[in-house]
Amino acid sequence: MTRTSHKTGHKTGLNAEALCRLALRLKFYRIVATRYKTPMGEIDIVAARGRTLVAVEVKARPTHADAAESVSMNQRTRIARALEDFVMRHPHYARYILRFDVMLAAPKRWPLHLTNAWRAE
Repeated sequence: MTRTSHKTGHKTGLNAEALCRLALRLKFYRIVATRYKTPMGEIDIVAARGRTLVAVEVKARPTHADAAESVSMNQRTRIARALEDFVMRHPHYARYILRFDVMLAAPKRWPLHLTNAWRAE
């Protein structure tokens, strides 16, 4: 990947995350953290609604189908560990139900929100 295409991909990802945050807010989620990084992994968006805390993985691809296929088992494990770290560092979320969602972003399309996309092992 060239430096230019890396920058373009990074910008596309940031724009997709911003659109997904807007979509979540419109669904009455509260954005708790963005781009939460730990040595174990990164969570694109941490959001809460009611007593549920959600780790949201954002995937931007040319189509929703391409995006849906791009969340690997390794990524799921890393996101689950990162959410455990988040809860340890923010103990007031310890009693929340934890959930893992995926938001799929494609050009000129509203993001597709897949709730409860997987369960932590």
